[in-house]
Amino acid sequence: MRKIVIHKPGGYEALQIENFPDPAPKSGQVLIETVAIGVNYADCCVRWGVYQSAKKYVGWPITPGFEFSGRVLAIGDGVTRFKKGDAVFGVTRFDAYSTHVVVPEHQIFLKPEKFSFEEAAAFPAVYMTAYHALFQNIRLHPGMDILVHSAAGGVGTALLQLGRLAKCNVVGVVGSTHKIQAAKDFGATHVIDKSKQDLWREAEKAAPNGYDVVLDANGPPTLRDGYNHLKPTGRLVTYGYHTMLPKGSGSGRLNYLKALWGLITLPRFNAADMCDSNKGIFGFNISFLFDRHELLTEGMEALLKWVADGSVKAPQVTSFKFEQVGEAHRRIETGQTTGKLVLVV
Repeated sequence: MRKIVIHKPGGYEALQIENFPDPAPKSGQVLIETVAIGVNYADCCVRWGVYQSAKKYVGWPITPGFEFSGRVLAIGDGVTRFKKGDAVFGVTRFDAYSTHVVVPEHQIFLKPEKFSFEEAAAFPAVYMTAYHALFQNIRLHPGMDILVHSAAGGVGTALLQLGRLAKCNVVGVVGSTHKIQAAKDFGATHVIDKSKQDLWREAEKAAPNGYDVVLDANGPPTLRDGYNHLKPTGRLVTYGYHTMLPKGSGSGRLNYLKALWGLITLPRFNAADMCDSNKGIFGFNISFLFDRHELLTEGMEALLKWVADGSVKAPQVTSFKFEQVGEAHRRIETGQTTGKLVLVV
């Protein structure tokens, strides 16, 4: 098999394709020959050496990647839900950037017939991020006001769809005019183009009484204002810090001064103020799923039912060859992409 391996933090040149013996599944595991692999901004953070769970669970060298689709090649003892030849998709705590993946049975699911392999590989990480944020941490009610930053990206479009499913008023924020239509197509009731409009003035127009939920992967520039625009009982959800990191030009190496300035300017929130104002903030990343199997199963079962009845549609996908992984990373770092990027084996 071939794997994309990173031996030390670096730019795009750090992504090396190497050959390894084909793996074999152990008891309770499934071997999948991958067809497509989801690319996420977190994979770039792994490459830079700043993704904490990568340090905690793997170290160097490491093969990035959280999600994949493909066909079952072999099953280990005790596996009952799958057989050789099944078309599947699933998640893994790293190692997805590979032509073959071995994972526990509970981490894969049958591929929906209406999804291509590319769409299936792009689905689990962003939709589970959205589902966990909106349904496993917040109790949504019809009519709630939700603000979604980076609304045309993978997680953003998933949040828009799930927010509309819950009959909420979902306001999307995009950073470029060409992203407006994508946000509308995935369910935004109102779109703010912050490249041409005053973000918070428009946000106040769209929800004059404040927001029940603000979802933010930007980091320092918008967290404090997002918190201030919550109504009582509102929640600020953070799941990334994109503005602290490179923007896809040059070598793709981490700008340590920029990252340090981001840490210095990162807002600090006071617990006493949260009690007085009746607001809250929480953050997460999807690597927690591998220790909370019940949350993964609950979320994916709900999402796949919505896929089956047409309530949730496939992500918008841009595909790259397996060998073009460096270009895929560069593109996702630019912040100019819409939907999801995938590698095709």
